[in-house]
Amino acid sequence: MPSRTTFSRVTSNLYFDDLEIDSLRLRVLQGPLATDESEFSIGLDMTGISEGKHILRVEMYELWDSGERTTSASKEATIDYVPVRREDRLIRVPIIKRTEGADLEIVTAMEKNIFREIDEAMKRDSEGKREHW
Repeated sequence: MPSRTTFSRVTSNLYFDDLEIDSLRLRVLQGPLATDESEFSIGLDMTGISEGKHILRVEMYELWDSGERTTSASKEATIDYVPVRREDRLIRVPIIKRTEGADLEIVTAMEKNIFREIDEAMKRDSEGKREHW
């Protein structure tokens, strides 16, 4: 644990599939208001990474002036990566293949059902009005 009474310098190394991808030097503040919790966020660009299981590992340690590592800690997690394609995030829009006549209509199956329900409701209303005449 870094000391809250003296100034501590902590080095953090991030590994992806046993390859070091980032190293960060952190300074733990001293004083009575310091806590044991800190949060550091990093983003990984997964462009070109294959689908499957990958291992992420973080190593943290204090490095003395002599180069000696002390108070080290490590945590490892296995993730199942599924790449997200740009095409999967886009909204599908109907493509016009042929236009006939002066009007252009694109009707989906859901819209057809709505139009049919409206048409049936209008027929029922007109039949109900005929009975009152």
